[in-house]
Amino acid sequence: MMSTVTQTPCVGRPRAFDTEDALAKALEVFWRKGFEGTSLTDLTQAMGINKPSLYAAFGNKEQLFIKAIELYEQRPCAFFYPSLEQETAYQVVEAMLLGAASSLVDESHPQGCLIVQGALTCSEAGQAIKQTLINRRRDGEIALCERLQRAKDEGDLPAHADALLLARYIGTMLQGMAVQATNGICPKELRSVAELVLTHFRDAFSKN
Repeated sequence: MMSTVTQTPCVGRPRAFDTEDALAKALEVFWRKGFEGTSLTDLTQAMGINKPSLYAAFGNKEQLFIKAIELYEQRPCAFFYPSLEQETAYQVVEAMLLGAASSLVDESHPQGCLIVQGALTCSEAGQAIKQTLINRRRDGEIALCERLQRAKDEGDLPAHADALLLARYIGTMLQGMAVQATNGICPKELRSVAELVLTHFRDAFSKN
């Protein structure tokens, strides 16, 4: 009598590493070195994996960078988008500027802002990444403009306020603070910059 062999379905081999932890480590490398300054060897060494595992889990370097950007924007200490939920326009701007003054020089992670400085200059091969970051910054500007326009419509900002110009002004200040952070400005000095901008904002747009 012929015996029957029961075949067990083939199960894919589980990854031998924590993808969330590996992505966090990749984020830190990109944050310190920028997109083009980071090599695949930098990434695999920091993540503790080999290149085939990196490709299998995250795709190529560009795809990994995009995933790292998404993680960057979702960090508990991220301040930009949560600031938009503040009650008044002044409180929105205050939360953004003071949040930047705190986060950009936090020694628990690399200094500055990955979205501002991650790909300021790129070779032709990196232009898609550069454009991605430009689009991210533009999305932030649009979101802030819409929030300030709502404040104007609700009477929280005066009629002469230009929501788009204000959004670009605040965005320019935030980007400049990011550069100062990478230049080594001390936390107290960066906060003083934020407070000066807030004083100008209050003086120009106070309803009192």
